[in-house]
Amino acid sequence: MEFDRHPVVSVIVPARNEEACLARCLKSLVAQAGINFEVIVVDDASTDRTAEIAKSFVLEKAADDGARCVTLISAPPLPANWTGKNNAMAAGAKTAHPKAKWLLFTDADTVHKPGSLARAVVEAEQHGVALLSYSPEQEVHTFWERAVMPVIFAELAATYPPKKVNDPSSPIAAANGQYLMISREAYDAIGGHTGIAGDLLEDVALARLVKSSGRKIFFRYGGDAVRTRMYRSWPQMKEGWTKNLALLFARPQALAFLRGIEFALIWINLTAAAIFLLHDRQELAIVTGSLACVLIASFWLRVHRAHFSLASNLLSIGGLGVFSYLLLRSIELHRNRAVTWKGRIYGNDAASATMLNDGSLRHTSIE
Repeated sequence: MEFDRHPVVSVIVPARNEEACLARCLKSLVAQAGINFEVIVVDDASTDRTAEIAKSFVLEKAADDGARCVTLISAPPLPANWTGKNNAMAAGAKTAHPKAKWLLFTDADTVHKPGSLARAVVEAEQHGVALLSYSPEQEVHTFWERAVMPVIFAELAATYPPKKVNDPSSPIAAANGQYLMISREAYDAIGGHTGIAGDLLEDVALARLVKSSGRKIFFRYGGDAVRTRMYRSWPQMKEGWTKNLALLFARPQALAFLRGIEFALIWINLTAAAIFLLHDRQELAIVTGSLACVLIASFWLRVHRAHFSLASNLLSIGGLGVFSYLLLRSIELHRNRAVTWKGRIYGNDAASATMLNDGSLRHTSIE
């Protein structure tokens, strides 16, 4: 593929200790065709082989007919009131070619399907939007991934329905930071990441800024374009969702208790039905079993919209309780300003939302 001086898209990949997945991401990006683009990897003070892996792609492309489409930069020192990811993405945007029409912010754990970049630009322009975001296909392999991820994404689908997100008359705004493409004009007009510098939920915050500016956004499930495996172990999953969950829902405490009660009622009725059957009390077994089936059917109607396999959806019945635990843990850590992510602690000087006593959130601006 030939690259000219004026890329249509500047792809920005913030990376902090991503040696397990960065090579796969970059391989899928540099193979994109049908559009001029550049890739900017922002090494965010990594202590593993992240920079070395990124550099190998820089050298590889530099040696390929002089077509250098991969650039590696280091994130500047983390300013007060900034999160590490926002700082890295802002640095990438400053490095991006000034003539690039679009900025694509994408995570290092993503894999992009052939031709998806060109198709995304066409889709954004067809819809006349300033921001396009895909929710990637989620790869799940371990028990915890299969049990918990469908529950969380089902809740997100209910809270941020794409139809309302894409409706200019609706106040609901959302985006997925794993694939967020914004026009350079819109990014500069809303002040880039400066206005959301300390926001741990930067993707949704950026979408809100774009929508409140009167510009259009387009958000959908994008399994045809990109996939990702967010977490590879239970500790990673616990830390990652603890960082975000309480910020994603307007009344996280109420939601945690509601799903915890739902989890308890399903398993209490299933257990009771089994016990009654063992003691030959068929009428009670039918009643409790029927209640369990109604509850499971209600849960199934929610979870099937999350785009996971049948096996994962079945396991996720057990994940309801884990979701409640993670949500309550997230509420507590945000209330105590003790959220950690990739070796950093985000306390009072890097928070853009205040947890109230009832578990709801009051969003504040960063000075």
